[in-house]
Amino acid sequence: MLKILTPTILTLNINGEDRDVVAKPSDILLFTLRNELGLTGAKPGCENGDCGACTVLVDGWPIKSCLMLTVEAFGKQIITIEGLNNAPIQKAFVESFAFQCGYCTSGFLMVCHALSKIHPDADDSVIEEWLQSNLCRCTGYAEIEDAVKSILKDKIN
Repeated sequence: MLKILTPTILTLNINGEDRDVVAKPSDILLFTLRNELGLTGAKPGCENGDCGACTVLVDGWPIKSCLMLTVEAFGKQIITIEGLNNAPIQKAFVESFAFQCGYCTSGFLMVCHALSKIHPDADDSVIEEWLQSNLCRCTGYAEIEDAVKSILKDKIN
């Protein structure tokens, strides 16, 4: 028997604020953020979890929002790039010239911000492992790594 599932209203905590969204069971978080809430910082790229341009934080962990259903976000704390509010990693990216075209930047900022919170004493291998979760075709990653190391160094000093 075919069961038609209708959209429902969900309350999601986005950037510290409860927001009501209308979502079907098949809607992915990426498109709900962009189309329902106007939060366009998470970018559609590959839409299969490879590139990381759509990365957001879910309960403090970087998640590719193209792989998460909107209904899975219910009851969780979602932070998008719009919710970082001048985090140290944002200034570090500017100072290290860690972006060029900018398409991947919001995803990298989210990963690097989470890394600095979860592993404030990360060594080179941990940083490299975390940066492998996202793709950039412009910078060559050295500047992004420099930005991360600069904020980790600041935490130690």
